[in-house]
Amino acid sequence: MQRVVLSESPVIFWFRDDLRLADNPGLAAAHATGRPLVAVYVLDEESSEARPLGGASRWWLDKSLRLLAERIAAKGGQLILRRGAAESGIAKLVKETGAGAVFWNRRYGPARQIDERIKASLKKSGLEAHSFNGALLAEPFAIKTGAGGDFKVFTPFWKALQASLVLPAAAPEPRAFVTSTSPSSEDINAWGLHPSKPDWSTGFAEMWTPGELGARKRLRDFLSGPVANYTEGRDHPSEDSTSRLSPHLHFGEISPHQVWRAARHAEEAGEAPAREIQKFLSEIAWRDFSHHLLYHDPKMGHLSWRRQFDTIEWRKGTKAELEAWKHGRTGYPIIDAGMRQLWHTGWMHNRVRMIVASFFAKDLLVHWRTGEEWFWDTLVDADEANNANGWQWTAGTGADAAPYFRVFNPILQGEKFDPEGDYVRQWVPELAQLPKKWVHKPWEAPTAALTDSGVSLGDTYPRPIVDHDFARKRALETYKAQSQEAST
Repeated sequence: MQRVVLSESPVIFWFRDDLRLADNPGLAAAHATGRPLVAVYVLDEESSEARPLGGASRWWLDKSLRLLAERIAAKGGQLILRRGAAESGIAKLVKETGAGAVFWNRRYGPARQIDERIKASLKKSGLEAHSFNGALLAEPFAIKTGAGGDFKVFTPFWKALQASLVLPAAAPEPRAFVTSTSPSSEDINAWGLHPSKPDWSTGFAEMWTPGELGARKRLRDFLSGPVANYTEGRDHPSEDSTSRLSPHLHFGEISPHQVWRAARHAEEAGEAPAREIQKFLSEIAWRDFSHHLLYHDPKMGHLSWRRQFDTIEWRKGTKAELEAWKHGRTGYPIIDAGMRQLWHTGWMHNRVRMIVASFFAKDLLVHWRTGEEWFWDTLVDADEANNANGWQWTAGTGADAAPYFRVFNPILQGEKFDPEGDYVRQWVPELAQLPKKWVHKPWEAPTAALTDSGVSLGDTYPRPIVDHDFARKRALETYKAQSQEAST
């Protein structure tokens, strides 16, 4: 770690989406100065470039910050909490502490404009500002096509990343925090991050262990078991074959470099098959690719990456349709299982996310952005880059997108990836007794099978809110018309 020599004044390390002590390059560099260290987290819900967190992410942030504060306190320091616009908040903290420098890890979405303004302001005042890569395998401006352009398709991006990636040495975790000043800190309880009246998060606590130590354990558990069947198993929502590291990565409780090193070590030690490790790491790289796209198109969260699709004649969707989708009452079991899993746990299996998003954008023909906003509010791993890229990929409006004429059939998808109906039975218990032949299409089941299974269509379980064949035809006609218009 390069030692940055400063005056006797303290230095500030500004935590953002990097809530960890180990392999945190910005924190390690601040600590390496040998100066007193002020650690701060600013809850910025005021700056226009900083998207306010959704409810599920606020739940996670509450737990992660508390655990981070405990780890810092155990090393002799204090995590200072502030709320408000980051620009004024950091400037105020610098004045309060007499800090000579501010350190942070870089952001790559619209919020980087905030960082640029703060860096310029600090330097104008004769202070130092140091930023680092603590979030990605390779930064968006550091990886280019052979012609020097920006990647628009994942496969060549993945090949280029593997060919050029040089893992840095792991940044050391501070052994102790030396402080010389104790600026005031807000009470996290006053932030109201944990839901109340009602507390809808009971299912979250059953599934998740936020925090840096929880992230490490989840990675170890994954590499010691589920990864062995990752390539095939990851598509089957009833199986525990995914890493479930996404919220830990989003909040920076673990770095992608840590994940990469651990995965390669498991492969080299013969603890996990090379094929499975390679597939898993490609998914970590997909996260990088999403941030690559957002960096080069900061409006990707609001506008279609393929701008010609912004003028599609999207339906607004009726209130009944939208509520049925949100709460898992569409009449399509695989859709309803996914939406209920999302509401209960703050997470949804990736295969099901694609099916659910396709149903929303294609079957209901409602703008993908409306669906993305619901995911933003309900996912613990809601990530500005991943969320927008995933929705646009499925809607056929994004980079590396499936052709617009690909429309997921929720019945066939359910039968293929949940053949026994185990996932549906878990999350849609009213269909638990229905034979697997009918569990993904109960409206086609004989009356006797429905009666024997305790299913009353339109009563205990809804009929489909839209006919898939009709909806597919409608979507194709709408997209085709827009595609032809764009080419003229």
